[in-house]
Amino acid sequence: MPETRLEPAEAAYYTTQSPFSDPGDQVHLYDALPADPARLARVARDLVIHRMEGPLYGYDIPADRLAHDAETRYTEDTLRLIVSRDPAPLTEPRAPADRFVGICRDIALLHCSMLRHTGTPARVRSGFARYFSTDGFHDDHMVTEYWAPGRGWLLADAELADPLVTDRFGIAFDPLDIPRDRFLVAGRAWQALRTGEADPARFGLRLPDGALTGSWFVAGNVRLDIAALNRTETLLWDIWGEGADSEAEMTDTLRALYDRAAPLSSDTVPFDAVRTLFRAEDGLRTPATVLSLAPFDGPSRVTLRTAQR
Repeated sequence: MPETRLEPAEAAYYTTQSPFSDPGDQVHLYDALPADPARLARVARDLVIHRMEGPLYGYDIPADRLAHDAETRYTEDTLRLIVSRDPAPLTEPRAPADRFVGICRDIALLHCSMLRHTGTPARVRSGFARYFSTDGFHDDHMVTEYWAPGRGWLLADAELADPLVTDRFGIAFDPLDIPRDRFLVAGRAWQALRTGEADPARFGLRLPDGALTGSWFVAGNVRLDIAALNRTETLLWDIWGEGADSEAEMTDTLRALYDRAAPLSSDTVPFDAVRTLFRAEDGLRTPATVLSLAPFDGPSRVTLRTAQR
């Protein structure tokens, strides 16, 4: 049975902005936002173009935007960039050339920020989508999870809010209610690998020159998901804690850590337990400074804005 009652403390936690989702001094831009989650998904979608979507929208994305827009960790800075390119209200769709150039995380975080602002509990989830590939591959992806009264927590992919995108990938389900067998949250994916239900080689990130796949990659997503469930919505390439860079580096100690974490990063999230684990476990808790493996700018140490967790 899905969870259909949200405790007040959990509701308050997930309607409070994080340092990452907070619109900050750009909050006035949210004044005219609708409250409906589906309408907000379309608003967020029409403000962002994915790094890989240039051909889909007929837009040759400038190299500097490809390299630097998606290094913007904080919604406040994302909004500032958007209105610097087009000062129209956020509810007015942008031309591709005026959009923020990001990835799935940026669309999910913007949707999450808008939901929180309009009073809907929301959080970002890290995991694997089975709807971008036709061969059963599970692509590294981030979506939003929001509370729907009477329904419980639903997965929403604002990236799919544009019919141009749903047509491109043949999406037949409601993007505001993703079937949980089409998007495996990170903990559930880890559990599927550990029981032999799924093949680790079918989970990861496909790149032009190869692919990053394996249980080590899924473990990294569990770490990202545990952080996001604690309102620490970092970039996908921010690295910290206990993990591995290849399957050969996975140890029994690491597997035991992620065996403990995975049940708290699954479809049903025990609120108090995931908060306690994040505070207590050095291997999972996000430190003040992380290693950023920026795809274009290269590695660097980045000190994050202080989080009130």
